[in-house]
Amino acid sequence: MARQSERQASTVMVPKGEEQPESPKIHTLGSNELRKPAKRISKVNEQVRELAREMLRSMYAAHGIGLAAPQVGVHQQLLVIDLDPEEAANPPLVLINPEIVATSGALDTYEEGCLSIPGVYLNVVRPSQVDVKYRDELGRPQRRKADGLMARCILHEMDHLNGVLFVDRVSDELSLSGELQRLGFDRNDVKPVA
Repeated sequence: MARQSERQASTVMVPKGEEQPESPKIHTLGSNELRKPAKRISKVNEQVRELAREMLRSMYAAHGIGLAAPQVGVHQQLLVIDLDPEEAANPPLVLINPEIVATSGALDTYEEGCLSIPGVYLNVVRPSQVDVKYRDELGRPQRRKADGLMARCILHEMDHLNGVLFVDRVSDELSLSGELQRLGFDRNDVKPVA
């Protein structure tokens, strides 16, 4: 464990919690913004870091653990993840231009939710491990192997970069239709993936 002075301080830290200054609106199921593919970020600069901060504010205000730029109407390949939003000292993870290097053959089924489909929680099958390369908020190349909730969160948020929502991966049609109807979402806005 490194001492505080030895750790690289995150340049995108924002206060965690519900009380957030004005932050971008999160688009919900039915919005065309969620279906547009994201473009690679050509240069990591202060504008990209500010977008990450704004996304974090939106995510914390909505009680989420992950958010992709297309969810706030910005079609760039940028994700923010914080699996410990209650712990102020833990920095969030910022992934710019993430690419999957490999996934495990082992699959897990786990209940997912999404800030773009509030109140809907359904089981999704995903690889249990992922190896991803990306650039951090300073533009440095990084590579990370993740499993469990972190792997699931990375895969879930990366789907957003391709216009895919978690409900597109739900195989239990009865539960899917019931949950969407219960919360007033249109089943026709789901685009099943093969």
